[in-house]
Amino acid sequence: MHPDPDVLVVGGGPAGRALAAAVAERGLRTVLLDPAPEAPWRATYGCWAEELPAHLPASVLAARAAGRAIALSEHRLGWDYAVLDVPALRAHLDGELARHGVEVRAGRATGWEAGAVRLGGGEELRAAVVVDAGGHRQPLRAGDRRGSAAEQTAAGVVVDEATAAPLVTPGEALFMDWRPDHGEDGWPTFLYGIPLGGGAVLLEETSLARRPGLPLPVLRRRLHARLARHGIAAPPDAATESVRFPVDSPRHRTHGVLAFGAAAPLVHPASGFSVATSLRLAPAVADAIAAAPAMSPAKSIAAARSVVWPRGAAAVHRFRRVGLEALLRMPPAEVPAFFETFFALPARHRWCYLTERANVRGTAATMRALYGRADWRMRARLIAPAVLPPTRV
Repeated sequence: MHPDPDVLVVGGGPAGRALAAAVAERGLRTVLLDPAPEAPWRATYGCWAEELPAHLPASVLAARAAGRAIALSEHRLGWDYAVLDVPALRAHLDGELARHGVEVRAGRATGWEAGAVRLGGGEELRAAVVVDAGGHRQPLRAGDRRGSAAEQTAAGVVVDEATAAPLVTPGEALFMDWRPDHGEDGWPTFLYGIPLGGGAVLLEETSLARRPGLPLPVLRRRLHARLARHGIAAPPDAATESVRFPVDSPRHRTHGVLAFGAAAPLVHPASGFSVATSLRLAPAVADAIAAAPAMSPAKSIAAARSVVWPRGAAAVHRFRRVGLEALLRMPPAEVPAFFETFFALPARHRWCYLTERANVRGTAATMRALYGRADWRMRARLIAPAVLPPTRV
C-alpha cells in the first residue's frame, strides 16, 4: 500500500500540472488528480509576452505579435501579445511530471471533508497538503455556490493569414475591436483576432462579461456578420472555438485547502487571463510549500497562500471587480467610449491594471487617471458599483 503523498493537486490543467511538477522537483511526494489525463487541451491560451516565466522553453510559444486595440479609434498597446502552442505546453508539462516522479491518477473530486478528498464512487485520497487547481469549478470550495456568475463567452473561427488580413494584418494581434460591425443592437461585443502560428489566425466574437453569459448562438451570428462586412468568408470546414468561463469567481477560502490557478481565482476580471500568472507563480508556491517546517500542513498552506495572494493582491482584486461591475452596468452604447478612455491612458497605467496583481498604489493611480479623463456620465458609471449590489441581467 502506497503511503499518502505529501501533496495532492486536484486538477490537471496548466496550473495544476505546473504546480505538481514544481513541488515534486523539490522532493515532495506528489499526486496529480486529473478527470481525463489523456484528453487533449482544446482552449487557446494567450497572454502578454512579458508575463511569461523565463523558465518556459521557446517551443511553447506559437506566436508573438504587436498588440493593438480599436475602441472609437485605433490604439497601439506598446507591448507584445503571445499565444501559446497548447500541444507543446502540454508536452512540456507532462515531461516535467514524468521527470520528477509525479503520480498522475484518473479521477474527479466531488468534495473535501475531514482532511480527505472524496472521489466519485466513494474513494478518498489523503495528503499533507491538498491543492484545488480544478479551474473555475473550484471542486474543493466550501460553502454555498452563488447564483448567476458574470461570464466571458466567445465564438471563434480559424482562418489563414490572407483571409484574416482585412482585420488582422500579419505580425499584429487585435486585442479588442469594439466597432459594431456585426450590425446588431444590444449587449456589446468585440472582435478578438490573434495569430496562432503556422499562418493561422483566430477570429473570435467576444462578450467580455455578462451575467449570465451572452449565448453562443448570438456570438456566432455576430461573428459571421462582422466577417462578411469585411469581405471575409470562413471555409465550411474551418476549425471553430467556443468559450465560456466566469470572470468573477469568489475567493477560495476552504479551510485546509490551497487554491491555485483559476480556482484561486487568478483570472483577471478585465481580460480573462490566468495561465501565464499560474505558470509564473508555480515555482514560488512550490518553494513555500516545501519550506514549511516538518511539512506542517497548516504552515505549508499559509505560506503558499501568501504567495498566491501577496500583500495588496486582495485590494487590487476588489478594484478590478468594481471595474467589472461598472462594465456590467454600462449602457451598450457607452462601452466603446469607456475603452477609448482606458486605451488613451499612459502605458504605465494600462500595464499596471492589466498585469500587476499586488500594486495597490499603481492600480489606484490608474483608476484616478481614468476618472480624471472621463466625462460626468462615465464618472457616475465608475462610482456606482462601489455602493450598489451586483447587477443582474
